[in-house]
Amino acid sequence: MATPLHHIVATPPPFDAPPYPADVFAGQTVLVTGGGSGMGLAMATAFAQGGAQVAVMGRSLERAQDGAARIAALGARVHALSCDVRQADQVAAAFDAVEAALGPVTLLANNAGANFPVLAQDISVNAWNAVTRIAIDGTFLCSTEFARRLIARGQGGAIVNNSAQYIWTGFPGDAHSAAAKTAQATMTRRMAREWAPFGIRVNAIAAGFFPHETSTAGGREGGIEPLQAMIPAGRTGSTYEFGWLAAMTCTPLLAGLTGQVIVQDGGESLRRSLMMPDFVPPRERAEGPWGWR
Repeated sequence: MATPLHHIVATPPPFDAPPYPADVFAGQTVLVTGGGSGMGLAMATAFAQGGAQVAVMGRSLERAQDGAARIAALGARVHALSCDVRQADQVAAAFDAVEAALGPVTLLANNAGANFPVLAQDISVNAWNAVTRIAIDGTFLCSTEFARRLIARGQGGAIVNNSAQYIWTGFPGDAHSAAAKTAQATMTRRMAREWAPFGIRVNAIAAGFFPHETSTAGGREGGIEPLQAMIPAGRTGSTYEFGWLAAMTCTPLLAGLTGQVIVQDGGESLRRSLMMPDFVPPRERAEGPWGWR
């Protein structure tokens, strides 16, 4: 079902009109994990629009370099590097490399992750580890490395984590990712409390559907239109508005915000009523557990 024409669909400002001053991050360096594409690139771009120097980190150096080139086109100073966020020694070395290239890291965006649809009883140990270790271990290792360095320098900073709204609502085929994203939300709250005395703020965005070039959202028959019709706001999100919200949590404009998991999903998590389509068990869905292949 398409969104009825009489519905008012709110849209964000154009990409070149970020909701904060162009120098709000001046003099600061942000490290974005998984920043070479998709939502990580949106985060990295949003920080660049606020004047930050940007370190783009990914498992693939080529992808990180591609993302860095797109950010550099905005006039930002950038550095691309590869790192396996599951390895503590590589994480420490990555922070050293960024500090040598751009200066001390004062902002951190934890975006690195992986996901693919598979029913819980069919998840292999390797598949479970592939998803959970990147999000859980990666967020923990990068955050603690970041915090230790800031505390040693007597300097404050901010972290933003990319979580997901389905940590509360559930989503078929996502037991591995839901567990990992829930852990990120829990770490967000715990770390915020522990590090507040050091001036380090920690928040997370529980994101809904933000289709991008490496996502599977909208892969069902009919493309993205049927998906948008299921969302109360009448549309899926634009990655750049996700990036803006993530970056906004790290600005001085929201200096009192910490320990929060902010839902940004167009109201999709509220879409529970008596008038809904018949439930089809995930294993019986012709298009796979997500409703598309």
